Amino acid sequence: MGTVRRANESTHLVADVKKLRETYGLKQETVTRLSGFSPRAVANWASGKQPSEATAKRLREMERLLDALAGVVESKAIDPWLKRPNEVFEGSTPLQVIERGEGDRIWRMIYELASGEPS
Repeated sequence: MGTVRRANESTHLVADVKKLRETYGLKQETVTRLSGFSPRAVANWASGKQPSEATAKRLREMERLLDALAGVVESKAIDPWLKRPNEVFEGSTPLQVIERGEGDRIWRMIYELASGEPS
């Protein structure tokens, strides 16, 4: 039964790679940078290849971040926002912050914007 659930989750994930790009207007290059995977891997998932369970977990984390961002940034504006230098991040782009492994800074910013409580 567990194997069936994982297969269904992976199928859902493949649809999500396509859906994430459509929903948030993300370019493949942005998904590649956000996920940390190669352009070929991202293209393979978008075309139906199933990711490993560990990869699926990382992609679900990326989806969760995008969903949270959509609560504070217009969905279609997320791709350009991720690539625009931001004073909050000392002039780095949010995408650079994520690539450096500092995603917690993005989560903190989302919390502060959503709650109206700056730290």
